Amino acid sequence: MIAIVDYGMGNLHSVSKAVERLGYEALISGDAQQILSARGVILPGVGAFGDAMQHLRETGLDHTMHQVAASGKPLLGICLGMQLLFEQSEEHGVHQGLGLLGGQVVRFRGSYKVPHMGWNRLHNTQNSPLFENVEEGHVYFVHSYHAIVTDSTDLLATTDYYQSVTAIVGRKNVFGMQFHPEKSGETGLKLLANFLKHC
Repeated sequence: MIAIVDYGMGNLHSVSKAVERLGYEALISGDAQQILSARGVILPGVGAFGDAMQHLRETGLDHTMHQVAASGKPLLGICLGMQLLFEQSEEHGVHQGLGLLGGQVVRFRGSYKVPHMGWNRLHNTQNSPLFENVEEGHVYFVHSYHAIVTDSTDLLATTDYYQSVTAIVGRKNVFGMQFHPEKSGETGLKLLANFLKHC
């Protein structure tokens, strides 16, 4: 069973349907014990970083995410969920994140269109079980903020949007995807399937 964390801010049902379509049981839950008993955990997210962290703290699920990471069970953050894995974000003020990965989340700066929205090609930078039998295809992004990774070994893939942008991160059992794999066609579903297989 794969737990999809319900903390009031997530694209829960589309992620759940994608997991089930790939042949796995999905449980949408905000209950710590159910989450901790799962074979793997997905932390989705849509909205503002500060609000998301407030919800996680109020429900105690911030502590649960640390327990999942420490247990060795695979944990995947998607979109805002990936950004929450980092130490802090500057979105609407400075907010502390989960700190499971080193780095900070910053706003795109430039005269180009923000948010970054649309299909962009992935460029793998490290070997990872996520990339098994997956070509560097296009995936779907919607975001105004992006992660600056402290440790380059945590950076698994980038994309280009007027600069190199963090697309996939990973350290041991903790992974993150800035894009929406469940909305990213064959490439996205293959990446998600490899995460689920890793579980």
